[in-house]
Amino acid sequence: MLKLKAKINTKQKLQFFASPASCGFPSPADDFVENELDLNGYLINHPASTFFVRAKGKSMIDASILDGDILVIDRSLTPKNNSIVLACVEGEFLIKRFVKKFDKVFLVPCNSEFQPIDVTGNENFSVEGVVTHVIHKLH
Repeated sequence: MLKLKAKINTKQKLQFFASPASCGFPSPADDFVENELDLNGYLINHPASTFFVRAKGKSMIDASILDGDILVIDRSLTPKNNSIVLACVEGEFLIKRFVKKFDKVFLVPCNSEFQPIDVTGNENFSVEGVVTHVIHKLH
């Protein structure tokens, strides 16, 4: 797996329109720039423990994670029930939903074509980090 380290020492602030853009009817009164946005500051809360991973496959499409998307992963976060995580199972890295039911832990895909993976008691299982953001292009 190729991990891309977050480069956080650059500051590139871009114009940020403070008013949300309506997906319905536009509001002409809202066309002004109020602030600047630094994407590093917005996407990365813990720089020393954050890295990027490119998603592959279609098992997470119902969570809006598409093949080729870039995922922002934070190692410092502890997964909560239903968090989307980067996990390692038997040496293979996977992006799945972390689900804990009673004493069992499952890695659950977000696509009905795939089956959940029961990792309860698997010594070769670890959570490498929690997905905090998804970056994808519109095709």
